[in-house]
Amino acid sequence: MTASTQLLKEIESTVERAVREQGPAVVGLARGRRFGTGVVVAPGRVLTAAHVAGEGVTATFEDGRIEDAAALAVDRDLGIAVLEVETGDVEPPEWAPAAARVGAPVVALGNPGGRGLRATLGFVAATDRSFRGPQGRRVNGALEHSAQLPKGSSGAPLLDAEGRLLGVNLLRLDGGLIVALGVGGGLREAVKRLGSGEQPAHPRLGVAVAPPRVARRMRGAVGLPERDGLLVRAVEEGSPAERSGIERGDLIVAAAGGPIEDVDALHRALDEAAANGKAKDLALTLVRGTEERELNVDLEGSQA
Repeated sequence: MTASTQLLKEIESTVERAVREQGPAVVGLARGRRFGTGVVVAPGRVLTAAHVAGEGVTATFEDGRIEDAAALAVDRDLGIAVLEVETGDVEPPEWAPAAARVGAPVVALGNPGGRGLRATLGFVAATDRSFRGPQGRRVNGALEHSAQLPKGSSGAPLLDAEGRLLGVNLLRLDGGLIVALGVGGGLREAVKRLGSGEQPAHPRLGVAVAPPRVARRMRGAVGLPERDGLLVRAVEEGSPAERSGIERGDLIVAAAGGPIEDVDALHRALDEAAANGKAKDLALTLVRGTEERELNVDLEGSQA
């Protein structure tokens, strides 16, 4: 047997073992016309992507059994959810002990909407990456890999060469690479909290904003002096922003005494307010037209 043949045999064995040992834990999910994939992480618990969670989810198991599933807890900032569903005697995969290294082989298993198990082999292309979650917050500790799966595989498990759970697939990048939230990004700890029914509490201001470069251009277009900050493009009804008097067109230039140079700085200020004062209030500096204003935003009850 040649070296190349031996290598192909080893690759075949790795993928075949992943399918045989972990395939039963891969669940096809469907909600109306939305399809996804999940993985059993504990008895009665299935991990998937946040956008799959909602009313009327059905879970299809490898043996053809179909069960109703309900969202137990959702972290929309990370883009993941844990569903409550009857998993029977399905054994969850073991967690990988550490984050993956660049070049490490990985196997992705998917079952889009319950239409059959797929398995692909790939390699880790990058580690310690970041991406924008569904709520616009930056998520750190992600990895990129080349084990592609078909549409409807969001929430699919990513396994290491030993068949251990390394991450959950969330996004497809231009060029074909896949972004997965992995154990190096706190996935295991997040799943544990969600699996116990703990709903993440992230304080929200309730505004849609334009980045500084857009804010400068728009202010300049109406004859206002340029100033760094986030331009408020919309205010959510009933939100802390609306209650505190923030209006469309305001420029947020500082929070908690620190400059706001981008949306990540605003998110950090909100998180620090939650950590230090249980999300009670946040001091903001706004510019309305040419007038600078100071106000305290009451964040009580704004968690989502």
